[in-house]
Amino acid sequence: MQKIVECVPNFSNGRDPEVYGRIVDAIRSVPTVQVLDVSADPDHNRTVVTYVGPPDSVVEAGLRGIAAAKELINLDHHQGEHPRIGATDVFPFIPVRGVTMDDCVMLARQLGKRVGEELGVAVYLYGAAATNPDRESLSAIRKGQYEKWKEEVAANPDRKPDFGPAEPHPWGATVIGARPFLIAYNLYLNSSDAAVAESIARAIRYSSGGLRFVQARGFLVDGQAQVSMNLTNFERTPIYRVQEAVRREAERHGLTVTRAELVGLIPQKALLESAKWYLQLDGLEDDQVLELRLTTPPAEDKPKETLSTIARPFVDTVAATTPTPGGGSVAALVGALAAALTQMVAGLTIGRKKYLDVSDQATQILDEAESLRRQLTAAIEEDAASFEVILSVFRNKELSEEEKATALEAATVHAGEVPLRVARLSRDASKLAKTIATIGNVNAATDAAVGTIMARAAVHGAGLNVRVNSVNLKNRELAGQWATEVESLIAEAEELAQSTIAIAKDRGGL
Repeated sequence: MQKIVECVPNFSNGRDPEVYGRIVDAIRSVPTVQVLDVSADPDHNRTVVTYVGPPDSVVEAGLRGIAAAKELINLDHHQGEHPRIGATDVFPFIPVRGVTMDDCVMLARQLGKRVGEELGVAVYLYGAAATNPDRESLSAIRKGQYEKWKEEVAANPDRKPDFGPAEPHPWGATVIGARPFLIAYNLYLNSSDAAVAESIARAIRYSSGGLRFVQARGFLVDGQAQVSMNLTNFERTPIYRVQEAVRREAERHGLTVTRAELVGLIPQKALLESAKWYLQLDGLEDDQVLELRLTTPPAEDKPKETLSTIARPFVDTVAATTPTPGGGSVAALVGALAAALTQMVAGLTIGRKKYLDVSDQATQILDEAESLRRQLTAAIEEDAASFEVILSVFRNKELSEEEKATALEAATVHAGEVPLRVARLSRDASKLAKTIATIGNVNAATDAAVGTIMARAAVHGAGLNVRVNSVNLKNRELAGQWATEVESLIAEAEELAQSTIAIAKDRGGL
């Protein structure tokens, strides 16, 4: 199966076809990528490009597009309705076929590193690729827009980019990440009052108490009020639900929705789910749609995949006689499994009549567990890579003894920080597991308890890797800090596991 990744970069120019045309040409210069859509909006002064291709190709195309935008767009002279922080404002990777969200996280970090080092552009990681929970939200990174960023980037430590220089430039910064498919969707009202559109947007967007996975703003576009929305997870908050919410809010103001507008592409599934809902075709199966039936292979032609075939490649890799992946990567995997179990139990709780009173809390737990799972999964590769850096220092015969000692100290610090982060994240996963074991679906309480047991093992395993790296540290103060924190994390993980096991036994009548 060919691996396909979708990228939807947003460039801060939608008024000059020469400018955004050259950016699109730069992306197209990579032969193996396909540009699917170019949506230029002069009011927002923004162009959204949608392209697909294999993993390595989409990264190279992204680098070329960002390089072109850096040369062609000056944010000091940019005006438009849409919030922005850079010439290439946001650059998400989206899994389409043969790739996972975790794969897209690695691609985002790969591109971010290249953009920072090769182009000298400040890069912030967001979404599933975020290394800081405070930066998962795009709006949080973009707060104050380019103008505020330019004032603060050099002076405010909270503004330090993940890659690239912490200094202002007229091309601004770029926010790179990984996310599920986002539907950019606008609804127009029979009004010329932008304040009404913003009032409706405030009522439906999640940040002000509205619908989960909905971002919304109100604008005046060509004299007509527009509710502009991003649906960040259409499977959890479907487009028809958003449509109806806007319609009801508009009725409160004596208004109607006159038309809808799609920016970029939309998954077929989103349209089918809307058709099922509006036509009340509750029992409609996808293969009842003619075109889908023609393109879906018979069941007997589909390769059979089992749980063992999914797990075996990594297990076999660990079993090989190579130094990586080793105990650190395995600890990260075990921590990711702990978060995954927590996510599962939360999912089995949400929407069940018996647990409606805890549905919001379970949803929050699910989202946090998902974030932890992705960070821990990414750490599997990070741990192996950090050890490879140490080996490369030892193998480098061109370094002087002093240079080698300096490089080795820096590499060892990084090699200890990765498992320390794994231990912290695994402890956090255990906390969530305990909570969902207490309030969630009683039939899955033992699964949550297993999650805390896995998290405990991950904390212990990661802690050992922290300690083994601290032995060779010249910075003994840092080594002492690591040892103290590891002991605290282990003690906490032990208590969480024991108490959650007791909760599961009590709730399950064991």
